[in-house]
Amino acid sequence: MVKPVLEGTVALVTGASSGIGAATAARFLEEGSVVCVLDCNAEAQRKILRELPALSGAIDADVSKLQQVQAAFAEATRLMGGVDVLVNNAGISIRHNFLDITSEEWDKVIAVNLTGVFYVAQTAARHMMEERGGVILQTASTNGVMGYPFYADYNATKAGVIELTKSMALELAPKIRVCAVAPGYVLTPMQRAEYTDAMLEEVNLKIPLRRHAQPEEIAALFAFLASDDAQNITGHVYTCDGGETAGGLASR
Repeated sequence: MVKPVLEGTVALVTGASSGIGAATAARFLEEGSVVCVLDCNAEAQRKILRELPALSGAIDADVSKLQQVQAAFAEATRLMGGVDVLVNNAGISIRHNFLDITSEEWDKVIAVNLTGVFYVAQTAARHMMEERGGVILQTASTNGVMGYPFYADYNATKAGVIELTKSMALELAPKIRVCAVAPGYVLTPMQRAEYTDAMLEEVNLKIPLRRHAQPEEIAALFAFLASDDAQNITGHVYTCDGGETAGGLASR
């Protein structure tokens, strides 16, 4: 029998109520990790606990609030005895024209997608530096690598996550590894909510592999990067986009 690649690890996954986060929590459990999830939606927390009863807990917290993040990390540590892998995944998006973005919408997207990522990463890193180290993995996006219309605020945050990841990797080495995954188009509930079937098909025709990724495919990449097989990898951003950015097709 093949040994699960994450056996002996203790992981916290943020934004784990659905989509990439939920798939990642499920994959980490399959690979032998002890897992807690963090989300700000109470009903979503109950749902993920029903779907993944092996979870050690679902913690309520808004990642854009530092005190809530610190309390949530303390609770995760209490439930699992520590955290040595963080999947920093929580994020939101609002599809709209650049000229129509309100200051409130801008602040909200920045608060969750960039400030929230910073709060969670710094809290985890401080804990890991005091213990045996660990791995911090962050969800970026191809939106942070090249331009896309209607998502100026989201794009800005994902570019920020990429640079934050690289800076953290330099400062936290050799005790903590830090990487990011930059998915392209992924068939998540958030994507379905913003795109009609016709829009999804139009995007598929621009992707060399002619399809959106499944959340489970992103989860598989996170699992690899968290494992000992990736112990010499840090400071890098890995795209999983079906060839989308190879020729800039999706931005045309």
